[in-house]
Amino acid sequence: MELFFHNLASFFIVLSTIVFIHEFGHYIVAKMCGVRITAFSIGFGKEICGFNDRSGTRWKFSLLPLGGYVKMFGDASAASNADVDAYAAMSNEERAVTFYHKPLYKKAAIVAAGPIANFILTIAIFTYFIATTGLPSTEPVVGTVMESSPALEAGLQKGDRILKINDDKVSSFSDIPYLISTNLGTPVDLLVERGGAQQHIILTPREVEDDDGLGNKIKRPLIGIRSADIIYHDVGLARALVESVDRTYMVTVTTLKVIGQMITGQRGVQDLKGPIGIAQLSGQAAQKDFHTVLWLIAMLSANLGLVNLFPIPVLDGGHLMYYTAEAVSGRPLAQKVQEWGFRVGFALLAMLMAFTVINDVVKLVS
Repeated sequence: MELFFHNLASFFIVLSTIVFIHEFGHYIVAKMCGVRITAFSIGFGKEICGFNDRSGTRWKFSLLPLGGYVKMFGDASAASNADVDAYAAMSNEERAVTFYHKPLYKKAAIVAAGPIANFILTIAIFTYFIATTGLPSTEPVVGTVMESSPALEAGLQKGDRILKINDDKVSSFSDIPYLISTNLGTPVDLLVERGGAQQHIILTPREVEDDDGLGNKIKRPLIGIRSADIIYHDVGLARALVESVDRTYMVTVTTLKVIGQMITGQRGVQDLKGPIGIAQLSGQAAQKDFHTVLWLIAMLSANLGLVNLFPIPVLDGGHLMYYTAEAVSGRPLAQKVQEWGFRVGFALLAMLMAFTVINDVVKLVS
């Protein structure tokens, strides 16, 4: 029972941080665009506690801590669909501060600000890590070739410098696991420099069971090499920021590839986590140290930013899809079409949530 409450509290702190940043992105850009905000909620459902600020916004925590929302003046619900009847009865002054009244580019900026805020949070955390611990000098040079590994069988040698993997440039040794993470049983082409000459080496990563650093078993591709000694160099804030943007991009692209492989059936869904799985990860991270919690927040924030950009009605990407259609056609989609889109989007998200919860439970009892 103690572990349950520990995981629950850790989950609440981790998720609330990510959700707050996401919703604050919407909030701050909406305020900049002159939209009145009626509510800022962490969680859904019945309010637990809250307060009103001087502008009339209700800041609150709600009962179900699985997300959050910013409700803008003139919205019919937390999903930011317009209350058409209420809008028709408003004065011109009231309409001017509604989200619905704003020009298309401002609506798009407000909607996109949530996912962008999540990416900014990830970049900020990575920047903090690099600025405080230094930038690891991990040249993409083979330090050790493991026994009975695909690397050994393919002829990789100590001292080989890996320049590219499948036409993707390799800047540091840490790029290698990211670039092979989506190669499940498929060959990869390594451009290697050896003795001043370049050559191509083809090998197929081997899927192995490994530890995720928090005590959980996961499967990942392995080619069987280790880097030489790691040296940490102090770098300025500008260099740390550039490296962090690059790492955030790499995490996002890798996540997108993994999701694509799950959809096409190339990869199983056993690593897909729902609220129970994330709560367990949060508890494990909290038991280790503050930096592990920060790392988890960074990874989850990048994933939330990416998923929210998917063109599914209800998500931010769905709203952006509607705005794109409006920009192309010159008029908004019919209200009925939008309403049905939101219903389908909500149903898809509900099914995904149910599936991930079942997946979490199966892994707990197995």
